[in-house]
Amino acid sequence: MLWKDKYELGVPIIDAQHRELFQRVGDFLKTLRSPVSWEEKVNSVNETLEFMKGYVVEHFHDEEEYQRSISYPGYEAHKEVHDDMVNYVQEVSQEYESSGYNEKLMQQFGGRLLSWLINHVASDDQRIAAYAIEKGVAGGEG
Repeated sequence: MLWKDKYELGVPIIDAQHRELFQRVGDFLKTLRSPVSWEEKVNSVNETLEFMKGYVVEHFHDEEEYQRSISYPGYEAHKEVHDDMVNYVQEVSQEYESSGYNEKLMQQFGGRLLSWLINHVASDDQRIAAYAIEKGVAGGEG
């Protein structure tokens, strides 16, 4: 699995969601890289894409709510990063469906999703944790 304990923010709901996202993305990449034919993968890929479309929105909402609850000063910029990712997932999903479930598009999506997830959680989200610790508001959910 791609998850590392150092990614934890100390907010149980956010950390659980991050672990779930890492697990799903890891499984998604494993499916994409498996040696079976695309026809054998497509249902699993489609399920993951549907999951991501809903879960990313739910997770971002919860994370943003936490940021507001601790008066995180980077909230607006962080929300913009989230909004960009939601838009990207929706655009890829629409393109994927209109292209007749193009495998190459999903391979690109998987790679970008992984790098975004690691960079965002390991960098941007860590700034939230650092702020919460500095302000003495860490460990809670708001």
